[in-house]
Amino acid sequence: MTAVLHDLIALEDEFGAHNYHPLDVIIERAKGVWVWDVDGKKYLDCLAAYSAVNQGHCHPHIQNALVSQAQRVTLTSRAFRNDQFPRLLERLHAISGFDQALLMNSGAEAVETALKAARKWGHVVKGIPEGRQHIIACENNFHGRTISIVSFSSHEEYRAGFGPFTPGFTLVPFGDAEALERAITPDTCAFLVEPIQGEAGIVVPPRGYLKRAEEICRKHNVLLIVDEIQSGLGRAGAMFAYQLERVQPDAITIGKALSGGFYPVSALLARREVMGVFKPGEHGSTFGGNPLGCAVAIAALDVIVDERLPERAAQLGAYFMGLLRTIVNPVIREVRGSGLWIGLQLHEPARPYCEALMARGVLCKETHDTVMRIAPPLVITRDEIDWAFDQIRNVLERR
Repeated sequence: MTAVLHDLIALEDEFGAHNYHPLDVIIERAKGVWVWDVDGKKYLDCLAAYSAVNQGHCHPHIQNALVSQAQRVTLTSRAFRNDQFPRLLERLHAISGFDQALLMNSGAEAVETALKAARKWGHVVKGIPEGRQHIIACENNFHGRTISIVSFSSHEEYRAGFGPFTPGFTLVPFGDAEALERAITPDTCAFLVEPIQGEAGIVVPPRGYLKRAEEICRKHNVLLIVDEIQSGLGRAGAMFAYQLERVQPDAITIGKALSGGFYPVSALLARREVMGVFKPGEHGSTFGGNPLGCAVAIAALDVIVDERLPERAAQLGAYFMGLLRTIVNPVIREVRGSGLWIGLQLHEPARPYCEALMARGVLCKETHDTVMRIAPPLVITRDEIDWAFDQIRNVLERR
């Protein structure tokens, strides 16, 4: 460890909250799928900021939009209108088909917005008595880290010491549609689900699960809300992962790659009936829908569409998973995923393998202790995948 690296880590450890356990690499600059540390060492990024940089680091089209807008106006608040906000709304409608959008900043804010919309819809539209609205989510979910969201987490590390928790949530096993139907009561207003569970280890449900969940929700007049914050905008091999099963949710949450890593932008997209429950003053955000974020998001969507990133993810993801399945090592329990969102489930802790890969110039991160998550920017090339695979195979076959 060089003196510069040591000193910067020491500063972070002394003055920063210890709420993360990062690998000991300090990134100074990045371009495309590559990043460089403070000592000039080059790494291939196989995490993509948890899918926030699907378009690659510092994409010039998004960068130009950021700089151009920053020279005009960055923030007005929603007390006034701005010229970028309606353009982004129109673009979101065009790529998703949803009637309306409500802009926020972080993914967790988008999920909180969805929860509020679902509860109010349940009372105002469905007629559930105030205070009895009930939402179903899945075990091993990850939807964010606010008090309300961790209230329906099944992971004790996300909950320990943060009670009392918000009531009104029930958990069912992910991938079990019949368990979902059994959990529905007359007070149920929504089912919130990830189409593929990301933090749980890139867990892909049985084929037909989401379609069956849609049918159950329609039968019982329950909103189907799909969290596409990590899975959406190309990552799973389609613009949105729910499209892989030809499902039409009532609402979805998006974020992360909506800004290509330049600026926090998130949104709830929904049917008009769902979004119509909000009246002026009932929900909002000072920065939500600001002109800088909207200009960045428009450019980020341009890149996803113009460079056909969902199609690239589908093709290159199948190629990458095919390579990974050729590795012969009993430590590997399973290779799974969708698009360029791949989980290597191991029979032992994954962190040592991630650290060994870092030494070889590949950055990925463990999740839930035994899963190596591999999710490079969607602009990665086949040659770069081949190089990354050689490093991964070397590490896995030598340990």
